[in-house]
Amino acid sequence: MLEITSTPLVLIAILGTVGILLPIISIARKEQGSNSFYAVIAFAALIVSMGYVGYQFYAENIASSALFSEDVIVDDAFGGFFAIAMLIVAIFTTVGSFNYMRKHNSPAVYYSLILLATIGMVLVAYSTDLIMLFVAWELMSIPTYILVGYMKKNPSSNEAALKYFLFGALSSAIIVYGISISYGLTGSTNIGEVIQGYSTLDPSMLPLALLSVGMFIAGFGFKMGLVPFHQWLPDTYEGAPPTITALLAAATKKAGFAATIRIVVLGMVVLNLDWTLALGIIAVMTMTIGNVAAIMQKNISRMLAYSSIAHAGYILIGLAVAPHSSLGLQGSLYQIMNHAVMKGAAFIAVTGIITTLAVTHIDKLKGLGRRMPITALGLVIALFALAGIPPLSGFWSKLMLFGSALDASSVIWWAPWLAIAGVLNSALSLAYYGWITRKMYFEGETEKRVAEPKSIIAVMIFSTIFLVGFGVYPEPLIKFVEFATPVISLGFMP
Repeated sequence: MLEITSTPLVLIAILGTVGILLPIISIARKEQGSNSFYAVIAFAALIVSMGYVGYQFYAENIASSALFSEDVIVDDAFGGFFAIAMLIVAIFTTVGSFNYMRKHNSPAVYYSLILLATIGMVLVAYSTDLIMLFVAWELMSIPTYILVGYMKKNPSSNEAALKYFLFGALSSAIIVYGISISYGLTGSTNIGEVIQGYSTLDPSMLPLALLSVGMFIAGFGFKMGLVPFHQWLPDTYEGAPPTITALLAAATKKAGFAATIRIVVLGMVVLNLDWTLALGIIAVMTMTIGNVAAIMQKNISRMLAYSSIAHAGYILIGLAVAPHSSLGLQGSLYQIMNHAVMKGAAFIAVTGIITTLAVTHIDKLKGLGRRMPITALGLVIALFALAGIPPLSGFWSKLMLFGSALDASSVIWWAPWLAIAGVLNSALSLAYYGWITRKMYFEGETEKRVAEPKSIIAVMIFSTIFLVGFGVYPEPLIKFVEFATPVISLGFMP
């Protein structure tokens, strides 16, 4: 039985209360409150939530690894790890919206939806029941459908929201189908009991079990942006408000990985299925298609969208080799945390550029290093970290991911090819990251410096300290990853 002070319940109380109260306050004040008023309240709620999660880890009130229990949610290090990553991105989104939302109406509803979506993301990571997971999935998805189309007078925003909603509804239906099959086979919706039930399944029922796992991969693959479930992503990222794109790319994507690790990866182990090759093929396809398509983009949001697809492929390397290397899941979780900061910072930098200069075409970024030096520097550091250039934090997580593939080579012959594909794709990504850097620093000579939004500067400073600090001294973050990583073994389950 969860205590009232458990992390997920406290996060629900804080974020849910503030999220519900913001529109009520707006109605009471008859929209007299400024954008900053609601932004500060939402920011405070997220900071308090982050502080509580951190305190729970500091006080050692959270069990290590990942747990299964009879409750629908569980307070474990795995959920807390994802909660921190998602809360960081939600804070980035809220801070980045300070200036952006000054030109738009209904700020109370906007920030309320961000908080409600954050609750859904966090609960996905903490869920140990399929029904609870689906409810959390929808709580995460529905607010983001609205947020993507928040600029309702903008046709591209409307198009982005419609595509996102249609693909999202399809993915939800697929997940429900997978849940119904697993319930029919095991008589339970508890994830631990479902996995145990699969381990003793009658061989004649194995095809249905395979189908349910396939449904989960397809449904969660939508949010993760895996090929071939990625078609919605570039158009949605381009048409959505840039702040919300940061939330989608750096946070909701992580919820998909949290659900996949809890259900699919652990389920594959007990089913004794060799799904690893299939995941490896998807990983190579995802990173390659993402990077090749990114090189051809002229819009910076679309370029970063395809880059986000490629990074889903990198993370999937760890999941593919997880049953054969202890570094697999550790590398995936390490990359997930880094990617939350790297991609979140990159899109918040784009928000600052759009807010200040109203440009999205890469050719219009000429001289940005002189016009907006802090924003440009933060963006370059985030891009180089995404590419895995030392001594930035992204280098170590990619090294662990590729190392896990090499470590698994004694068991599965094709694992080293995953590492080779990852290294080649990282080198390929430097083509478009370097192109952006060249535009900002080596082209254009007459540009004058403009005033940069202070909120954007704050995000750039934090992300730079994080990426450089944990790049130079990665040990604390690596230990945190090890503490939160699930143990792949039958003894791990109840």
